[in-house]
Amino acid sequence: MPHQSMVRGIKLTIAYDGTDFSGWQRQKNGRSVQGELEAALAKMHGHEMRITGAGRTDAGVHAMGQVAGFYTDIASIPADRFTLALNKLMPRDVRVLSSEEVNGDFHARFDASLRRYRYFLICGGTPDPFALRYAHFVPYYPRVTVLNAMASVVLGEHDFSTFASAQDASQSRSRHISESVFFFNEGKLVYQVAGNAFLWRQVRSLVGTFLELEREASTPERGEALMRELLESKDRSRAGATAPACGLFLWSVEYGARIHGHTRRKRPHPVSGESPASDTSDMASVCSGSSEISGVSATASLDLAEEYRRLVPGLGWINEAEK
Repeated sequence: MPHQSMVRGIKLTIAYDGTDFSGWQRQKNGRSVQGELEAALAKMHGHEMRITGAGRTDAGVHAMGQVAGFYTDIASIPADRFTLALNKLMPRDVRVLSSEEVNGDFHARFDASLRRYRYFLICGGTPDPFALRYAHFVPYYPRVTVLNAMASVVLGEHDFSTFASAQDASQSRSRHISESVFFFNEGKLVYQVAGNAFLWRQVRSLVGTFLELEREASTPERGEALMRELLESKDRSRAGATAPACGLFLWSVEYGARIHGHTRRKRPHPVSGESPASDTSDMASVCSGSSEISGVSATASLDLAEEYRRLVPGLGWINEAEK
């Protein structure tokens, strides 16, 4: 049995094509991203492994910056080498982008201070079938000024009951949104939203509602008023149709001082031989052997000057400086 000091925390940054997955979370009858990662880790370690993700993406939702954490009792592999080792053992639609060692009490989900999503739309024309795998097609060009007037309404702390799925089990429907903006990038319309956390299918519900209200609103001011009325109603039946999963990406996850939400009580990392923690607490137990700017606000904190291009499957090179 390995000594506790031999157990290390490892943080992974992961990208995946969610089309053929039932979602992030492991399931008895469905292919999951978590399941693929845990199977690869089990091959490396010779025993059952558990990994925790920062966000439980739904079926068909993609990721460019999912973060996950696990504990390893293998002392001989440098932390950065887990990237290559895991990619050799996993299918092509899941890739580990980076791996690093973290403190033993790191928790990918509960320690996250901000989650950023991007929703991609193809407007007008005739899109090719490959692009439709990673973006939602609308046969017209929505007015971005109207969309951004509505998007600005959700900035700040709100009760998002209007946009919560009836199946969402969250005790509180309040969330803090720090970024909410539509912009064109590489010929596609993108909605970027970031917050401390999101309700189940909240981002897709917002996008679907924005698109429906944009067609009703005669001016940006009217769009803003309609959106504010809808948000304050807390009536789920008044929201628009939920946008399809294909256009949604978990874009990035940030860690650091948590300004909004509750601070997690730190717990020591597990040692070999401990029983796995339950999924209710979502604690990783490895080595055991056994949830989505005009509108640009000062709070959005988008660094528009930074040149950064990212290759996204099916979308090509995304220039993050073009907001």
